[in-house]
Amino acid sequence: MQLPRPVGREAASRKYDILSALMAFALSQDKHVQRQILRIMALITTRYNWQRDELTMGQAEIARMWSVDDRTVKREMARLRAQGWLVLKRQGARGRVSVYGMDLNRMLEDTRPAWPLIGEDFVARLDPAGTAPAGQGTSNVVPLRAAPSPVADGSVWAAAQARLHQEDAAIYGAWFHALTSAGLEANCLTLAAPTRFHATYVATNLKERLLRALRQIDPSLRDVRLLG
Repeated sequence: MQLPRPVGREAASRKYDILSALMAFALSQDKHVQRQILRIMALITTRYNWQRDELTMGQAEIARMWSVDDRTVKREMARLRAQGWLVLKRQGARGRVSVYGMDLNRMLEDTRPAWPLIGEDFVARLDPAGTAPAGQGTSNVVPLRAAPSPVADGSVWAAAQARLHQEDAAIYGAWFHALTSAGLEANCLTLAAPTRFHATYVATNLKERLLRALRQIDPSLRDVRLLG
């Protein structure tokens, strides 16, 4: 799905659609994701030039707006770039701040699971071809979280999935169910996520829980790697 640049006669509605998708996705996640998305929404609504696809704002200004220190700004901007939401267009130099672009299509793709929470009209408008996941209710948060129980196939990952599902079915459905095994080498299991955002979130916030479940199945495992 390629969203046209939000300029011209329909610019306002496209902008609201992007912000609505971000909002709905944030509200369906935990406080860490909510805070991250609130921060990028602040950048979008205050300093982003939609027509030129440019965000020009110094770290000190961002830190002041976010009520954080410069180190937090550097760390958060790096995460947003790793997720593909921010794109560095021109590196800052002496007397000149960096210029970023926004990958709006990446944002929409990563927030796609939350579209049905807004309503069928929203899904139909953003995805007229009907490629959004089916079977998710229009206003009920449960379908977003629900996931079938893991299928036992004798693998370490399947057994770990069963344990994670038993511990917390909601977190399993939101974050672990979509991960697939991509190989085991040197006591490190590689898992593939559907998006870079998904992989980054699990690696940042859920890796310890994931590794603990894996080691309960196979104590020889030393690490787990997430690919998006």
